Amino acid sequence: MSRILLILLFGLGLAQASPPGVHPRTGEPLAAGQVFRYDIGAEPPSIDPQLIEDVTGSEIANDLFETLVLLDANGNVIPGAATHWESNETRDVYTFHLRKNARWSNGEPVTAQDFVYAWRRSVDPKLASPQAGYMALMSVNNADAVQRGKMPLDALGVQALDDFTLQVRLDTPLAYFPRMLIAATTAPVNRKVIEQWGEQWTKPGRLVGNGAYNLTEHKLNERMVRERNPQYWDNANTIIDKVVALVINDQSQAYNRYQAGELDKTTVPTGLFKRLKKERPDETHSNPLLCSYYYNVNVEPAPLDNTAVRKALAYAIDRNVITDKILQAGQIPAYSFTPGATADFNVPDIDFARLTQPQRDQKARQLLESAGYSHNRPLEVSILYNTNEGHKKIAIAISQMWKHKLGAKVRLENQEWKTFLNTRKQGDFELARAGWCGYYNEPSAFLNLLASDSEYNDSNYQNPQVDALLKRARVSSQPAEIYQQIEQFIARDFPIIPIYHYTSVILLKPNIRGWPFNNIQNTWYSKDLYRVAE
Repeated sequence: MSRILLILLFGLGLAQASPPGVHPRTGEPLAAGQVFRYDIGAEPPSIDPQLIEDVTGSEIANDLFETLVLLDANGNVIPGAATHWESNETRDVYTFHLRKNARWSNGEPVTAQDFVYAWRRSVDPKLASPQAGYMALMSVNNADAVQRGKMPLDALGVQALDDFTLQVRLDTPLAYFPRMLIAATTAPVNRKVIEQWGEQWTKPGRLVGNGAYNLTEHKLNERMVRERNPQYWDNANTIIDKVVALVINDQSQAYNRYQAGELDKTTVPTGLFKRLKKERPDETHSNPLLCSYYYNVNVEPAPLDNTAVRKALAYAIDRNVITDKILQAGQIPAYSFTPGATADFNVPDIDFARLTQPQRDQKARQLLESAGYSHNRPLEVSILYNTNEGHKKIAIAISQMWKHKLGAKVRLENQEWKTFLNTRKQGDFELARAGWCGYYNEPSAFLNLLASDSEYNDSNYQNPQVDALLKRARVSSQPAEIYQQIEQFIARDFPIIPIYHYTSVILLKPNIRGWPFNNIQNTWYSKDLYRVAE
């Protein structure tokens, strides 16, 4: 009987391989309270996987929903909701085999039909998802036509061969296709719950997910709480019991609350990294990220419809001042949109990157004069940014550079996050702060934004040559040179102005372990974290 009971315990995932209070793999003594608290800069617009459009929303979704694949601490693709997968020889058909022990938080099995429903939902014109174009970027068969309403939803190239086998057909072969599947928009959602509650389905008590955590509390613009999902297939190996995300859009306030012990993780306030690295070396971290900070330039209305004006503004920004004097945390001055650390990307030899800053400044003045601007007729532009102390400091610095070097008059406008996103999406700006993190580790994760029909082409840049190059890159076995050509077009036309490539600059309590510092995409899952005893 004892032997049978032991077998049952292991089968249910209830047996402990190590004594209570000890990490099962490392042997470290665990703290009694397994709660992780961190801050988010603003309330995410949505946590609906098919409507998420920001990093914060994606991070929360990583806990509530599980995609077919995940990333490990080093950024490698590993099994998630799928145990394994394979492709045909031409890599235009992928077949995923789902976990048969995976359950929704209401106890129902997670099936291939759930993925089919979610993927069709993402391209449904009625939903009008900000990520509607992602399935087309993934090259899923007929995605573009379905999104545009030219074909029915069931024409999308995804089907359930049976309850636990999902097949995806692609229009063009993509060797990196599995890398793209960590995006929240590819996560499954529960059809019954959405049909029952409509737009209100993501509220606590209603949301049904297949991730390691459930949403148990949501106070708008204040806090979101996730607690362990006992139905999760790997719950026995999850250690953090509760995750609390606090909405704090003031870096100084967040830092003060971190010092007071109210937060386990926060962003290092702008300009304080060097000091804090000396004072708190075990807590202060800076690691490269697959992210770029840039300004969108509205290329349609005057004066920014003039390429010479856009180029002058781009040249006159001293990126080293921003990275070395303002941010001071290892950020890399950007002269290309795609970060140099991106897989399969070689930074191109860009003309203005080879110049010294005084040479760029001189060229900027010449360009602006050629466009008809002078001290008697100064250039007037505005910079829009979302409320954040770091964004404000950067905008002030750039406006002063343009004022002193070019005689420009610059207006600064800030808006709260949701309002800012809508304003930028509507094109009601001249220059607007932007940041982009690659959903997958490949140059197209950045450069696809410049396609004429991209959902994120907020600059409204229309270049048939770039569109053609992007299409060529998708079917090329060696697209590196094509990506370099696209970057040269960016440096010629400046529909965006690259400013710097991010680093992850965080404060993390030393008793929190499992943070994926070596994952350049900074994709983290609370189920991998744990708190050790102090």
